[in-house]
Amino acid sequence: MRVLHGDVEAFVEATLENHRHSVEEPGNLRFDVLASVQNPNEFLLYEVYATQADADAHKQTAHYARWRDTVAPLMAAPRVGVPYRPLAPADAADW
Repeated sequence: MRVLHGDVEAFVEATLENHRHSVEEPGNLRFDVLASVQNPNEFLLYEVYATQADADAHKQTAHYARWRDTVAPLMAAPRVGVPYRPLAPADAADW
């Protein structure tokens, strides 16, 4: 995600609040918030849920809706979610 110059602090605050609630959700296995070393306005959220239903339920929570609505005007480009399937580690097949 690319955040508008000057809106990084607000984005980080909203994202960390969403993170705190998300990691408590049933089915949440991992939720990393990463900041680019090269571009201070660029971020990556890496989320792993036990099932697709758990991931879908996450997007129905109040904290996700609050985050989504808060960060929408802070984006320099539209957010894009890219799904991946795990290949390794071996136990990732259970995700």
